[in-house]
Amino acid sequence: MTGTGNGLEHAAVDPSRDMRLFDERWIRRSIDRFIDEDVGRGDITTGSLIPPDATGSAHIETREKAIVAGLDAAVLCFDAFGDDIRWECRTSDGDEVGAGDILAQLEGSMRTILTAERTALNLLGRLSGVATLTRGFVEAVSGTGVRLVDTRKTTPGLRLLEKSAVRAGGGFNHRFGLDDGILIKDNHLAAVGSITEAVTRMRQQAPHGLLVEVEVQDLDGLDEALAAGAHAVLLDNMTPELVREAVGRAGGKALLEASGGIDLSNVREYAEAGVDLISIGALTHSAPAVDVSLEVHD
Repeated sequence: MTGTGNGLEHAAVDPSRDMRLFDERWIRRSIDRFIDEDVGRGDITTGSLIPPDATGSAHIETREKAIVAGLDAAVLCFDAFGDDIRWECRTSDGDEVGAGDILAQLEGSMRTILTAERTALNLLGRLSGVATLTRGFVEAVSGTGVRLVDTRKTTPGLRLLEKSAVRAGGGFNHRFGLDDGILIKDNHLAAVGSITEAVTRMRQQAPHGLLVEVEVQDLDGLDEALAAGAHAVLLDNMTPELVREAVGRAGGKALLEASGGIDLSNVREYAEAGVDLISIGALTHSAPAVDVSLEVHD
């Protein structure tokens, strides 16, 4: 890996700067909206079949090997109906589980269990899918020192939860939104006119402590970005061979991020080319959901 040697290594992907990731109040508000979407004016089936005072127990299990993520969000789905559910989590976010493993036991109001079930499982399956895919990429680059990071290609309304799932899988977070990081992309460059002009303007206006990162398509663009004083450069859709050459040219003068056209079949080749970061949009936009189920005990 190159490293910038200027104390700014990985500053653009340090999640400790953004406590929104751990904002339980935001998560609770979001879950209220998710439940309202599913329950609407009320659960007609459960309300008709199950007496208000009926109690019981159930467990949540996975039907395939996976990395767990979203347990706290699942718990909050049931808690949204009150305090009539008792939980015992058997796993934690980031744990690896196999088919048939029990993630959590719960008991209490059968109406709450049955009404909150689908929202909780949707979140748990979706987020565990993100964590599982992320873990696959992390394992593929093990030992190289590169950091796997996510992007803003997230499901609207689920960004913070999906980014938390990336961390459960062993990855790191890039910027959470347009307000907490600088990335000059190709359309910015088309509007401004040149890499030099865009980087120069941004360095003059950037808030203190934020890196100025610019996307480039080729080695000439890299040279221009370095000459303009970019702190970080995103190497977009370059081959591993070009990325390796870019690392040599940069000589540690800027943080280097590779992105575009990278999947599990070639991610290690990119990592071994010597970049600092590899960003993978698929971690959040293409992760298949893990098959999880809730089973009521007889």
